[in-house]
Amino acid sequence: MADEKDRFGDKLRQKEKGEEDRFFAERDKELLERLRREKSATELAEVRELAHMRCPKDGDRLTTVTQHGVTVEECPTCRGIWLDHGELETIAGRERDSWLSRLFLRPAR
Repeated sequence: MADEKDRFGDKLRQKEKGEEDRFFAERDKELLERLRREKSATELAEVRELAHMRCPKDGDRLTTVTQHGVTVEECPTCRGIWLDHGELETIAGRERDSWLSRLFLRPAR
């Protein structure tokens, strides 16, 4: 009878140990996943900060200048100009007889 109690006690301790191992494995997995997400978000923010206001052609910092009354970004190295949404249409609207206005202001078909 005592031998039977020992076997039952051993099985109970093994089950408890298995449940404990599973609990800590799941907790560690969740912690690792959270660390990965945080690291990924941090790296993405760093890349965005590095790329913000940089010329896509040569990587130099863009400067803000005014062209035809519209504020645009210009690369001091390659002289490329980058426009935000609506800026090209604003410039085209001022140049009624240019190819640019004919491109953007042509009637819809």
